[in-house]
Amino acid sequence: MSEAAIAKKETLVEEATAKFQAAASVVIVDYRGLTVEEVTNLRKQLRDANVEMKVIKNSILSRAAKKAGLEGMDEVFTGPTAVAFSNDDVVAPAKIIDEFASTAKALEIKGGIIEGKVSSVEEMTSLAKLPSRDGLLSMLLSVLQAPVRQVAYAVKAVAEKEEEVA
Repeated sequence: MSEAAIAKKETLVEEATAKFQAAASVVIVDYRGLTVEEVTNLRKQLRDANVEMKVIKNSILSRAAKKAGLEGMDEVFTGPTAVAFSNDDVVAPAKIIDEFASTAKALEIKGGIIEGKVSSVEEMTSLAKLPSRDGLLSMLLSVLQAPVRQVAYAVKAVAEKEEEVA
């Protein structure tokens, strides 16, 4: 193998290692059997959620995972592999891919990484069932607003009762 080819592969390994280390979550999928239109549609949905999807050789992914300190990934890096990296939202890639896989049966989640921890297919599908970040924030907001709302109702009831007495 030429020096240039070795240097190029090493550069690809370094880039993949950096992506693994920077990602909040990574979803690894087998995309074999998807049509070009389906892959394009999936990439668009992921891009809209600020998730990057790349097809990378398994040998490069395996070396990058080892360099990033992610053990036990070798069995995941077999066959055609695409990787979705999200630096912001932990749930987004798993949710989008899981929803897409429900209509495109050829798409299969092989595993993933959640905040630096290697995760199984089951953990990735469980993650996909969680509400999105915005959904979780709105739930938190409603929980925080509930006591204030109760106090407001109580004050209003007291004020109305005072008006009736007057």
